[in-house]
Amino acid sequence: MKACAALLLFAILAWAQSAAPPPPAKPAPDENQLLSRAVQDAGNSPVDFIRALEKHLAQFPNSPRRAEIERALVKAAVETKDNRRIIEYGERVLAREPDDVQVLDRVTRALLASDAPDAAAKALAHAKHYEDLLRGMRVETPPGHMSAAEWQEEVDKSVARVVSCEARATGNLGKLDDAIALARRAYETYPSAEAARELGRWLVRAGKDEEALVPYADAFAVPDPRNTDTDRAKDRADLGDLYRKIHGSEKGLGDLMLAAYDRTTGLLAARRLRLRGDNQNAHATNLMDFTLSSVAGAKLPVASLKGKAVVFDFWATWCGPCRMQHPLYEQVKQRFHDSPDVVFLSIATDDERALVAPFLKENHWGQQVYYEDGLSRVLGITSIPTTIVLDRHGAVISRMNGFVPERFVDMLTDRIHDALKN
Repeated sequence: MKACAALLLFAILAWAQSAAPPPPAKPAPDENQLLSRAVQDAGNSPVDFIRALEKHLAQFPNSPRRAEIERALVKAAVETKDNRRIIEYGERVLAREPDDVQVLDRVTRALLASDAPDAAAKALAHAKHYEDLLRGMRVETPPGHMSAAEWQEEVDKSVARVVSCEARATGNLGKLDDAIALARRAYETYPSAEAARELGRWLVRAGKDEEALVPYADAFAVPDPRNTDTDRAKDRADLGDLYRKIHGSEKGLGDLMLAAYDRTTGLLAARRLRLRGDNQNAHATNLMDFTLSSVAGAKLPVASLKGKAVVFDFWATWCGPCRMQHPLYEQVKQRFHDSPDVVFLSIATDDERALVAPFLKENHWGQQVYYEDGLSRVLGITSIPTTIVLDRHGAVISRMNGFVPERFVDMLTDRIHDALKN
């Protein structure tokens, strides 16, 4: 009887447990909350930012925000110069958005960081697609802030850059004659250091050392804002090495370089002359004579700002330090938010103007941005980021090349106060 009672009690307990409602499940973590927390924990470190986003995608492989996260990973990889990730995530973005010119450019160049044939084949395919997109832009109506001649100039610059990439990829595939022809076409489209350098490279690979001297000299001499001091130093070294190899010394090299200077400046001067008919700043030599074009199409005569303190922020979409500096500018602008006597002008210096508007939209920057329109020439801008402050009379009272992150906000604030006193 005791055994039966024990069995009955066990059966009752088992039934009660099976009949009882299960304990409430723990709520699933909210993906957006976890993503926001991960990004906050990463702080301002692009490396930690990448790690956080990759960990999030591993946890949520079917995330509805995957496209957005992969695009952010491309941007962070560009900042850290991580070619592997630029290619990995850039290819994913392009699979969804094959006409994204910014990502096309970044992925193509990342692939060309390697001389491997398979990477070259992929780069060539991307570059050809990019060129097709650019050639389609030539027949489009120019943006409201640009004349037809200015629009043609901007498209030519972009085409020259992408055809230079085609030359590199084609040469890496072993087709030297085709690479030489592409490099020549790039330079003829727009004379840039990159195109001249590619032509010199493949002429040397083809055993045409003497012929390669001219494009190498052009790469060193041509006025090209994209050609950094480091680039020019390497161009000079390569030119010297090649000249000594052919002639045994550098005797006569100076004449070659002077001829290159005359030749390249002449080419660019001829292009500027063709633009003069429509270029509103072609004859401007004084800052107050300039009229700036905004990305939105509005015109701003600089003379209309006389009587105010003016802050020019010179930047470019490809400039990492400029992006780091941007939130610091926003802090300074907030300090003078209620002051009608202070004007902040964001000046995009990109050669490829078509990249600016998409960059502003993607990064949620304000659209009140102006194109350089020749200001760099009159203000002597040789590097970016650069900040110029004008006093109420239009005189330059401050020039800040680069920035010190922990001091920039206070330094610029003080200089604006000084400008207001004059």
